[in-house]
Amino acid sequence: MTTTAAKPTAVTAPVDHAAGKSRVELKNVSRGFGEDWAREEVVRNLTFEIKPGDLTCIVGPSGCGKSTIVNMVAGYDHPDSGEILLNGQKVVGPAKDRMVVFQETALMPWQTTFDNVVFGPRLRHEGSRPEIEKEAHRLLEKVGLGEFKQKYPSQLSGGMQRRAELARALINRPLLLIMDEPFRGLDAMSRPLMQEFFLRLFEENRRTNLFVTSEIEEAIFLADRLVVLSNRPAQVRAVIEIPLPRPRQFHMMSSPEVFEIKRQALEILHDEAMKSFGGAAHFAHRGPAEHEARA
Repeated sequence: MTTTAAKPTAVTAPVDHAAGKSRVELKNVSRGFGEDWAREEVVRNLTFEIKPGDLTCIVGPSGCGKSTIVNMVAGYDHPDSGEILLNGQKVVGPAKDRMVVFQETALMPWQTTFDNVVFGPRLRHEGSRPEIEKEAHRLLEKVGLGEFKQKYPSQLSGGMQRRAELARALINRPLLLIMDEPFRGLDAMSRPLMQEFFLRLFEENRRTNLFVTSEIEEAIFLADRLVVLSNRPAQVRAVIEIPLPRPRQFHMMSSPEVFEIKRQALEILHDEAMKSFGGAAHFAHRGPAEHEARA
């Protein structure tokens, strides 16, 4: 990939004392849905850690419970057993210390891009109006929307809406930024551009980040650590460290290390996907040539 994002505007960021200092721990987390007689377990004894200042990506088969994990970490839902800790404190509900960027746009359509970004701090009266507006201007310039701040969401492209949502989340300076497949549905040009915009913002302050994606290459390009989940009920199949240096560049994706990480992750995900289709046993007897012929 050879796309290049617009160069950032040289605007000094205010000191963010929360950035890069937050630890998240999931300890033996389980969650199921439905009545007792027909209850389906979605997450089972899930345990992993998001280290301070790290970008941890979660990948897993479709329907394995990734969004359920997001909802529990965000505090919108609660585990049946186990616990989720943010800096040693149990997560008991939603709060501004955890911000989520969802799969679908959540911008308020009746507000301009600028008003969407400043909405949270204004509502909570955090800082003076000039301070809030100055930071909003800085973030909008940083994500390439300085000229679009008075546009409404319906006047923005899908990629622009994603960038506006990033700015809206970051102005709240959360301890943890949660990204739930935020670039899903973007076209082939917009997606790598969004990855670059996002990485630029992440590498600026190393805010602790949980990023959910279905794209292995995206996960490897972005992450410090890759958590590979099993089929439902979700459990950790592997935790893979990503040794690529920062700042990240797309040319790094052609390295032997990346090919090996991708092979390892895809092997696990293929095995788990076959379980979800009930076809692992059926495929097991086939030789490599037959698998390849059917690919």
